[in-house]
Formats: sequence, C-alpha cells, structure tokens
Amino acid sequence: MSNRILIIAHAPLAQALRDCAMHVYAECSADVIALDVLPDAQPEDTLAQAINAAGADLNNGLLVLTDIFGATPANVAQKLVAGSNAKLIAGINLPMLFRSVCYRHEPLDALVARALTGGTQGVMQVAITVPQNQIRRTNDQNYNDHQQ
Repeated sequence: MSNRILIIAHAPLAQALRDCAMHVYAECSADVIALDVLPDAQPEDTLAQAINAAGADLNNGLLVLTDIFGATPANVAQKLVAGSNAKLIAGINLPMLFRSVCYRHEPLDALVARALTGGTQGVMQVAITVPQNQIRRTNDQNYNDHQQ
C-alpha cells in the first residue's frame, strides 16, 4: 500500500504543483491530492475541505505538504494532522514533491526523510559554465566554480 500525498497551499500553487507531478508521474494521480487555499477562505472551511480530501488516509499513511510555515494553509494542515498518523512538512518545492511521489511506497517516516532530502538537495546555486567551443570572457567564473 502506498502513502497518499496532500498538498495544501496558497492558490494556485497546490494544483500547479500537482499538475507538474502528474506531467511526469501520471500513474500516481490517485495518490496526490491538491487543496488550493483562496485568499478569502475561512480557515474552518478550509479545514473541513482538507478533512474531506484526506479521508481515511489520516490514519493510513498521509504526507501533507504545505508552502509557508505560519501561513493559513500550514495552520490548517497542522490542525489536520494533529492527533493522527499523518506527517506534515512545510516549505514544499517541486523536487520535494517528485521525491515524495517516487518513494510513496516506503514507510511514512522514511518518506518524510526522502521528501526533506529531495527538497534540500533540489535547491542549489547553479554556476555559469562556458558552452563548448565558445571563447571565455574575462568576467566569466573560473572553470572550477561550478558546484555539484
């Protein structure tokens, strides 16, 4: 059995992230749920929608991903997972979501670790490198400046 993933974020981010994940992992559409929080939505209404979206997965393996810790979507998500077996991560990005989708069959604690690793490893400064057969300009970075 695989864990389901619920994205709760400011509109239109949740659905946009889900759409990106489904572009690559279309076979996972039943396992990834998006809940966009509109600017004028009441937290109580959003919590009711989140409870409905999560369903029985709150106690059967649910990873909740939200955008900004302390904002309404994250506050709703905290209330959602309180007292359940679900896990919550704030600071979602696309590498985190892709990693979560890829490893959704692992135990929930292992999935959380994978998601956090994917999120942090997916953020990096990309150095400028000289394309093949082009002359190096004097203001370019050194060849050894790239990171990976």
